[in-house]
Amino acid sequence: MLTRISAGKARGTFTAPPSKSMAHRLLICSGLAQGRSVVDNVSFSNDILATIDCLNALGVKTTAYESSVETENCGRYQTDCRLDCRESGSTLRFFIPIILALGVRPVFTGSRKLLSRPLDEYEKICRENGIVFSKSDSELRLEGKLKPGTFVISSEISSQFASGLIFALPLLDGNSRIVFEGKINSRSYIDMTLNAVNSFGISAEWTEEAVICIKGNQFYSSRNSVVEGDYSNAAFFEAMNCLGSDIRIEGLKEDSLQGDKIYKKYFDEMKNGFCELDITDCPDLAPVLMALGGALNGVRLSGTSRLKAKESDRGEVMKTELGKFGIRCAVYDDEIVVEKSDVRTPVEAIDSHNDHRIAMAASVLMTLTGGVIKDSQSVNKSFPGFFEELEKLGIGAETVETD
Repeated sequence: MLTRISAGKARGTFTAPPSKSMAHRLLICSGLAQGRSVVDNVSFSNDILATIDCLNALGVKTTAYESSVETENCGRYQTDCRLDCRESGSTLRFFIPIILALGVRPVFTGSRKLLSRPLDEYEKICRENGIVFSKSDSELRLEGKLKPGTFVISSEISSQFASGLIFALPLLDGNSRIVFEGKINSRSYIDMTLNAVNSFGISAEWTEEAVICIKGNQFYSSRNSVVEGDYSNAAFFEAMNCLGSDIRIEGLKEDSLQGDKIYKKYFDEMKNGFCELDITDCPDLAPVLMALGGALNGVRLSGTSRLKAKESDRGEVMKTELGKFGIRCAVYDDEIVVEKSDVRTPVEAIDSHNDHRIAMAASVLMTLTGGVIKDSQSVNKSFPGFFEELEKLGIGAETVETD
């Protein structure tokens, strides 16, 4: 799909969509809780649909309403199941240890890109537990059952591995610990997972700076919950304000644990001049920070090494696409430098590389320049209504071609 964005100043009120990160967590806890639970304020993005599909495949009955999901778990899981994770890294990494804790025999499927993303930590855990771990370009097969104990994982990779274990370890028949080696990246996402499982009656907590203790033989308690607003996607609209728009943003929880809520502080620093920002705990902000850096005063981002393993190689992809706007970038192993540039209208389509955050970051700049985005349907991964929201705020967003 191609979408043409018209230059202009966005004006009006924007209500932040539900947090995809929190929705994943609450839906999984809801699905693991025996009995009926309801998760309200759900946006049915492709990633969330993947998590719902996996719960269904596991034997949990889900019923979707306009903006909520009811789950019913009768305590019986499918022995052999096929879980399609589509392109959702969270879904795949969260469900692998859950499946291993339940002892069922799954086949995980998903896009080629998804199955190429790193799973080394789980492969190591499977090897140590005598679990079959067989991965190809098209599927992942597991056979065996996880045992309680101490799980040592690298802190410098995705926090999703730790979150997956937090969901799973309470279901085992003994106590467990997660021990982190090195600096903990994206700690806020781990805290969000702990908050979710705690709210469903699970005991799991930090007992030391780098140790989480989880009791075994626990049961998730059914309850109703509400997904909070998403700082990650709200950041794109606040970035438009930095470029001259006038958008009032509503629906964000002030005491949220989301790491991306730091965007407000970071944007203020960027408006005041060239600055250095650490995105170790908020890597999803990288595309919008790079776009805004070029249009404002330049920026140096540190903690960028994990961008290579996102939906695209986000540092390199943004460097290429920002170049079409006349913005100069340098990408290093764990650092990105964006120069203050004279932003110009791209003469060719911006390629989203099937990455939702690339498409949305490009849209921010196009409020200044106008332009066309290729594969703009990528926003469906996290924010299906993104372009409709732009139009409500007075920015033209016309679909000019559908494949």
